[in-house]
Formats: sequence, C-alpha cells, structure tokens
Amino acid sequence: MKLTGLVLLVACALSAAGCTSTKQVAASKEKLNSTARAVVGTSLIGTRGATPADQDRIDETVAGICGARTWTREECARHDEAAR
Repeated sequence: MKLTGLVLLVACALSAAGCTSTKQVAASKEKLNSTARAVVGTSLIGTRGATPADQDRIDETVAGICGARTWTREECARHDEAAR
C-alpha cells in the first residue's frame, strides 16, 4: 500500500513539474505568419504549373494563403497577374 502511494506521489510530482517547466511560446500574428510561410510549398513539391491540374493545386494553395493574409496584397496580386 505504501509503495502504491509513493508511486502515485512521484507520478503527480513529475506531471506537475512537466507542466510548470515548459517554455511559453508566443502566438503572435507575425510568428504564425512566418511559420506558415516556412511550410508553404512543401505540399506542392514537383508541381510546376505545366498542366491544368498542377495550376489548380497552386491556385488553391495561394488562395488559402491570401485568404489567411499570410501573403501581402502585393504578393497575392503578383500571383494573380502571373497566373493569367
């Protein structure tokens, strides 16, 4: 019985230590945008816009990025001009 209590006490102590010692991370708009920018394009590897299906994949990705305001209006406008 004492061993079970000791195990539970140690488990609770480790859980509390793990929750209180983790570093807080800022979730600012700039940080989220920079993270999104770093990931953009990884799902489009090998896509060159050579076929209509490729171009559709690119346009769908860009639409999401522009809709989330990760890219600036100028970047979105440049893509729209290039896609025409």
